[in-house]
Amino acid sequence: MRVEIWSDIACPWCYVGKARFEKALAAFPHRDGVEVVHRSFELDPGRAKDDVQPVLTMLTAKYGMSEAQAQAGEDNLGAQAAAEGLDYRTRDRDHGSTFDMHRLLHLAKERGRHEALLDAFYRGNFADERSVFNDDERLVDLAAGAGLDADEVRSVLADPDAYADDVRADEREAAQLGATGVPFFVLDRAYGVSGAQPAEVFTRALTQAWGERTPLKLVDDGGAEACGPDGCAVPQKLRVRVKHQVRPGA
Repeated sequence: MRVEIWSDIACPWCYVGKARFEKALAAFPHRDGVEVVHRSFELDPGRAKDDVQPVLTMLTAKYGMSEAQAQAGEDNLGAQAAAEGLDYRTRDRDHGSTFDMHRLLHLAKERGRHEALLDAFYRGNFADERSVFNDDERLVDLAAGAGLDADEVRSVLADPDAYADDVRADEREAAQLGATGVPFFVLDRAYGVSGAQPAEVFTRALTQAWGERTPLKLVDDGGAEACGPDGCAVPQKLRVRVKHQVRPGA
């Protein structure tokens, strides 16, 4: 079974939701049969790389709330994160474009380091003091710590087209599936779970999706030969030819 997760590094509920989903998956009896694929989604697409501002400023401007209300929301998120064992700075964080981070996540996917880099970016944004926005060397440090080659990371950051199409493709697919926000979880393209739901909701979704998987139906192969754990069957015609093979000198 495949679970696809659309998320953004700037999304605090994605940070919390990932931890809750992983808690449910860890206790799922068929967890070894579940493939998890993370996909890109920008909450602020098109934002300029150098357009960085404090989180509270962004929240008050975007949602029309007071600074006190925005800070109360951050405090609540900090408590929710702490309940999942996550560090969360409720003061002095900032907000900016995540496009370069998503491009690097696609590089990391090719190198088998996607999960490690996603976790590094989440920690960098929500727990660490140094910003992850508009600071290429900060991203290089985080990527190198996640097991990527630093020079390759710099090359990707220097080329704005590198993996850009992969990010946009993920975002188009999210729109086609009806996702308007993140985190957005899709189980076997049959069930969708929106938001940072409690772990028990993810458990129910996993159980239901697993139980309703469509079993594979085989078309009659007409006795065609195949390879298996004990080796490969030799086609009958080939066996006949081998039987009548003329040996040198005969």
